[in-house]
Amino acid sequence: MTIPPPDPNHPAGPVEAGAPADLLAAESQAEDLKMRDVEGLSQGQIVRRRFFRHRGAVVAMIVLGAVILLAFTSVGFGNWTGWWKHTPLQTGNVTGTGAQPTLSLPTWLGGDGFVWGDHPFGRDESGRDVFARVMKGTQTSLIVMFIVGIVSTVIGVIVGALAGYFGGRLDRFLMRVTDLVITIPVLVLGAVLGALAAGKNSAFLLAIFLGLASWTTLARLVRGDFLTLREREFVDAARVAGASSRRIIFKHMLPNSIGVIIVNQTLLMSTAILLETALSFVGLGITYPNISLGQLINQYQEAFATRPWLFWWPGLFIVVIALCVNFIGDGLRDAFDPRQRRIPSQRALRRAERKAAARAESAAAADSTVGASGKETT
Repeated sequence: MTIPPPDPNHPAGPVEAGAPADLLAAESQAEDLKMRDVEGLSQGQIVRRRFFRHRGAVVAMIVLGAVILLAFTSVGFGNWTGWWKHTPLQTGNVTGTGAQPTLSLPTWLGGDGFVWGDHPFGRDESGRDVFARVMKGTQTSLIVMFIVGIVSTVIGVIVGALAGYFGGRLDRFLMRVTDLVITIPVLVLGAVLGALAAGKNSAFLLAIFLGLASWTTLARLVRGDFLTLREREFVDAARVAGASSRRIIFKHMLPNSIGVIIVNQTLLMSTAILLETALSFVGLGITYPNISLGQLINQYQEAFATRPWLFWWPGLFIVVIALCVNFIGDGLRDAFDPRQRRIPSQRALRRAERKAAARAESAAAADSTVGASGKETT
């Protein structure tokens, strides 16, 4: 299979002058392979295929799903009790080495053999099971993360869509309000509002307040997209057909901005859980009787030198959740952005050559069969 020369009018755009010939050919062939690979697929199928080809995003999605499942099934949620035998607030007597973790790693990881035990993450000075407390804190942090994402998405999409579609005075007014919110430090605002929200529902109220202060970036991105989309032909056609502004915004224009919205909010959710952790760590976030991962780190920071396992587990789950959400956001960005280009490996090129040769042989065999049947008929 010969490598075609680079086409300056290719959808990927002209490549830089002076680039090596093999790089130009590889980029051109990569675009040809990409176009051939998605031929006949809908936009949703193309996005789904690109996302599941991002190994980091797929692994992160599996790990995050496992963390969510473990957190909500182990200690239960609401009035439902989970399968774990200890509760987050259950105290007990601690003597000698009874507070140390009972979890032991498998031998192939350098441990003494896998053992779960009664207190896999150990116990604190009051005899409370750290595993139950970490799972409850993970629940709270995840709930805060999702509520912040939902609230900021709703406000950011509405403000950005109205400003970008109508423009004029409404656009200027909404953007000045956005600039005003941007000037307020989110950490300081969250600290003040978190102190005001202290109580039984502090987690829910803190998440609402953080969502009300985190929509500005999304609003600007959606506005920029809508300023471009409102000049497109399909919007003019919808107006001529008599569609209302609401229908044009939410039915025709918003689906074209869904990639920007999903990617931005995925990364914002990762930031939200770190922000909640920071506020709870300094005592201005989640308050008792609620439990969050940042609150556990704040509570157990003095035990870092003597009982480090109390500090490790909440920190580990914070890192895992933040990394998983970031990897998922990275995968969504690659899936929704059609301008992402990746030069295929030699193995991928050889596989594509074999597929192309097989298709050519099949086409030739079909032509010969058709020709033979035509002669027989004659």
